[in-house]
Amino acid sequence: MTESRFGHVALLGRPNAGKSTLLNALTGEHVAIVTHKPQTTRHRIVGLINDARGQIGLVDTPGVHRRKSNALNRRLNRTAGAALRGVDIAVLVVDATHWTDEDDLAVEMLLNFPGQRVVALNKIDKLDDRSALLEQTARLSERLETDAVVYVSALKGSGLNDLLDVLFKHLPAGAPQYPGDEFTDRSSRFLAAELVREQLMLQLHQEIPYGLTVQIEEFAAEGARLVIRALILVADDRHKGMVIGRQGQVLKRVGSRARKAMAELFGQAVHLELHVKTRTGWMDDERTLDELGFAE
Repeated sequence: MTESRFGHVALLGRPNAGKSTLLNALTGEHVAIVTHKPQTTRHRIVGLINDARGQIGLVDTPGVHRRKSNALNRRLNRTAGAALRGVDIAVLVVDATHWTDEDDLAVEMLLNFPGQRVVALNKIDKLDDRSALLEQTARLSERLETDAVVYVSALKGSGLNDLLDVLFKHLPAGAPQYPGDEFTDRSSRFLAAELVREQLMLQLHQEIPYGLTVQIEEFAAEGARLVIRALILVADDRHKGMVIGRQGQVLKRVGSRARKAMAELFGQAVHLELHVKTRTGWMDDERTLDELGFAE
């Protein structure tokens, strides 16, 4: 038998590089919410990979960005940087279709990382000319000392086994640290809040989704079903009506789709109630960010 391996691996990259999609594809679970909007991920989330070779704690992080318009944006960058502390491997996730200055920022954050560095060039299914991969590999090799470069499509599932092979190869020996029947370190309450926010991100347009967050006020089992009551906080009173929608249609649609996702994730019927409240300035109040669970 081969020696069991265990370690933590951080996924780092700019917004919309595909980190959360990659996390979900590797774990086989809906651990992190995914939308087409940048900065969907706001928290450090660990997804668990259990394999005959050992266990990986795969850490998803907020996208590294240059927006510093409020305390929340600044905190998200610090959360991404803090996730590198104590991990064994850092995976730089790059959207292979184009490079931005926020990719440069992610590279800069990795320059002083003392552990193993791996690059995952993602979204290769969208490339017409694969020679671009060689160009990006050469560019990254000049700037960042890496232990491996892997070409993947998180959406299509290609290259995932290659990436896992690389990760297990570089992980230290050790016994699993998480229960084998779990797929994340996050609570069911946290996952429920994120599923509501995922639907809000998908249903709302422009800047509105960035000014809201979700709190779970009640999460209880009643017989064969879960009863969940969630509070949606918006930063501007004008957005409250937009979240609710005409005759409550937007909120009903969000609730219906979030409830379905929860029932699938938790494996039982869900009764979901949503309420909307304005908390002006919450995105710029450090104490409120602490209360809402935006840990660094």
